[in-house]
Amino acid sequence: MNRKPELRGRAARLAQLLPAGRARAARTPFVLLVVLLLGGGLIGLLVLNSALSEGAFELDDLKRDTKNLTDEEQALQRDIDAHSAPDALQRRARDLGMVPGGDPAFLGPDGKVKGVPGPAAAAGTPRVPAPEAMATATVPLPSAAASVPTGAPAPAPAPSSPPGR
Repeated sequence: MNRKPELRGRAARLAQLLPAGRARAARTPFVLLVVLLLGGGLIGLLVLNSALSEGAFELDDLKRDTKNLTDEEQALQRDIDAHSAPDALQRRARDLGMVPGGDPAFLGPDGKVKGVPGPAAAAGTPRVPAPEAMATATVPLPSAAASVPTGAPAPAPAPSSPPGR
């Protein structure tokens, strides 16, 4: 007793547009599409996970290299600090035959030499500053040096032996 109701008017015209039989979609293409989407998603996740793991290994290697380079830099800095310490510099200078300098003399902006220069101490002799060198003395320049243009270094006077020697 399968009786279809008869349609009239507008409903009849709409019913003519639709297929009369029960429409069944083909299941095979739909199932294939779902399987392909799931398989593609799983393969994509596998590739993404592999890339992340490779990046993690590379990051670990870079961290290890950075630590080794930092340790090497610190060791080199310690060596530099040890070689540039004042006592190390003095010892190496003495090994090269250098001696401490004598008393310095300074050239003032007005062209006058301030201080009395002294000779360097001989090797093995302790350096003791002369008492007259401790006081600042003003020595006028010779007249030939007065013609030296401003900004050019003036010649230093020849060291003289201190009185009393």
